[in-house]
Amino acid sequence: MSLVVQKYGGSSLSSPQRIKEVTKRIIRAKKRWEKLVVVVSAMGKTTDKLLKLALQLNPNPPERELDMLLSSGEVISSALLSISLCSLGEKSIAFTGSQVGIITDTLHTKAHIQRIEVKRVSEELDRGKIVVMAGFQGVTPEDAITTLGRGGSDITAVAVAAALKADLCEIYTDVKGVYTADPSIIPEARKLKHISYEEMLELAGSGAKVIHSRAVEIASKYRIPLYICSSFSEEEGTRIG
Repeated sequence: MSLVVQKYGGSSLSSPQRIKEVTKRIIRAKKRWEKLVVVVSAMGKTTDKLLKLALQLNPNPPERELDMLLSSGEVISSALLSISLCSLGEKSIAFTGSQVGIITDTLHTKAHIQRIEVKRVSEELDRGKIVVMAGFQGVTPEDAITTLGRGGSDITAVAVAAALKADLCEIYTDVKGVYTADPSIIPEARKLKHISYEEMLELAGSGAKVIHSRAVEIASKYRIPLYICSSFSEEEGTRIG
């Protein structure tokens, strides 16, 4: 039984038209894989806009309430993408982090995942549905909403892939893969077809923002193959493993 987890970043979901394009890509993937889970970030600059709103009201907002606010961006993305999939005849269901059962510690704005209760996701996958999940968020044992900090949706996707024992985790972003240097600064930078977990951790530690280092650490620990590519192109990306 083949299962893949895909993650789409904010630039991939920045408008209704972009959501429609992602919807088509997901439907094509569903034909290749028997089971499909999609983890999403907030649309475009939504998180920054929400934070700006909070700071206009309170220069030092309570972190618990800030997490409630910031987590709403990913909830919007997941609902819209599931709605789009259903419009084209696909069976889909959207979940928040708490509905999935992503249990974290109590460190608001930079929480760590403690465990994932995959029963509900597995049941929906068995019913033939595409599961769309809000990334970047979870819930404490006391039912307080938390967020995972920078790169939280990457972390969500890889952690869910590990919990479900997925065959592959695909990270869709606005870059075409992992390069030897930042191609916007070094034009002669080469895109890598394959890189090891250890090499990717070194790049991430040196400032590469293509995937969060915590996500790579989880993938390495549970031996989840990663694939990083662009949602704006059909060009081959970079495999990590």
